[in-house]
Amino acid sequence: MAVYPEYMVAPIRQDLTDVGFEQLMTPADVDASLAATEGTVLVAVNSVCGCAASKARPALKMALASSDKKPGKLVTVFAGMETEAVAKMREHLLPYPPSSPCIGLFKDGELVHMIERYHIEGNDLTRIVNNLQGAFEEYC
Repeated sequence: MAVYPEYMVAPIRQDLTDVGFEQLMTPADVDASLAATEGTVLVAVNSVCGCAASKARPALKMALASSDKKPGKLVTVFAGMETEAVAKMREHLLPYPPSSPCIGLFKDGELVHMIERYHIEGNDLTRIVNNLQGAFEEYC
């Protein structure tokens, strides 16, 4: 069950879908998006919180816009909305505990890099961008 009205989260979703992220709405969507055994998938667990608005989404957009190497696929789930899809994504993000926002990078079906909420909330925007760019450089 959704926590927020859709009209409230629609522009927040669009902030990522406008730059190429696919919004995953069901557990089946999540599993399908991570089923590839080759290539890279960047996962953003989106949120209505202030650190998602001021740091996570801007860092994602800045890192993607300024990196030569980029993930092959961009996907997102929205915490507090499609709860079953988010729960399924969090299974894939184990052993990391649930947090939102958070960002994971998968390579060849394996989680290889994780940025948890405390890495986002407690850092400045430039550090988060640099963290993402470093992961793209190493894994993409």
